[in-house]
Amino acid sequence: MMMKKKHKTEEEEVKSNSTETADNKQNTNTSTEQNLQQENGNAPNGEAGQETSPGQAEAGATDKTALELKETLAKLAEMQDKYIRLSAEFDNYRKRTLREKMDLSKFATEEILLKIIPLMDDFDRALQHMEDGTDCTAMKSGIDLIYTKFSEFLKQNGVKEIEALNGSFNVDIHEAVAKVPVSEEEKKGKVVDVVLKGYFLQDKVIRFSKVVVGE
Repeated sequence: MMMKKKHKTEEEEVKSNSTETADNKQNTNTSTEQNLQQENGNAPNGEAGQETSPGQAEAGATDKTALELKETLAKLAEMQDKYIRLSAEFDNYRKRTLREKMDLSKFATEEILLKIIPLMDDFDRALQHMEDGTDCTAMKSGIDLIYTKFSEFLKQNGVKEIEALNGSFNVDIHEAVAKVPVSEEEKKGKVVDVVLKGYFLQDKVIRFSKVVVGE
């Protein structure tokens, strides 16, 4: 009887130990799961923390696109303003240049005409003297003076007479209006008379000499 009681007591201890072990294991598993859940909830870079909803991603992309569009529109407005200013400046420059060209062509001869006017004054005085005077020598001297002044004026402005008389005929500066027979051999092919004088402006022929050529 005493042996059975002892055996029963041992069985109860084994069952009690098994129950405690099972409870400890269950508590351990429960604690581990809670720790894992807590770590997953607190970890910012964990898999659960990395998940982003589609709505949030779309909203972020929309904000970025709106910012880029705003910057592009600002740059476009700036470029348009620069273009308008540049266009206005160029238009003003074009109008000013055109006006200057018109003024230049309109008043280009002003300086020359101012120098010619005194010669007209000399001609007026000579004509008055010819009407009232009887001294032909004085009138001739006055006309010679006017001629000399006018020749000097032409030289000052780069105009000079083409030397033609007794020179060789040159088609680049002479225009033959007639040919006459000559007895002297050295006059053949030469200019024997000048009908109308020719002139250079610097090195350019502005009027050909009209001449008579001997043959």
